[in-house]
Amino acid sequence: MVYQVNESNFESEVLQSPVPVLVDFNATWCGPCRMLKPVLEQLAEERPDVKVVSVDVDEAPELAEEYDVSSIPCVVLMKNGQEADRSVGFMPKDGLLALIGG
Repeated sequence: MVYQVNESNFESEVLQSPVPVLVDFNATWCGPCRMLKPVLEQLAEERPDVKVVSVDVDEAPELAEEYDVSSIPCVVLMKNGQEADRSVGFMPKDGLLALIGG
């Protein structure tokens, strides 16, 4: 399951998560973002050791700015509340697995 997060629950869902978190910064109008969504949903099903969350940059512009997201989709891997890696643009499942180390 891909969780929706915003400014109000980002800290509890992402920064305080005991497991690595893949944060998908996206927007509903973004074609590559829509292409990436089913890939992330599949990844969330197959990898219960990683939390997958979605941040709509139009609904949470402060988060996008804080994490220096200038192009979407932007997938940021967070570990222990810190950014560990990131990818910008559409990425196939094997690329996302490599990003999270799996």
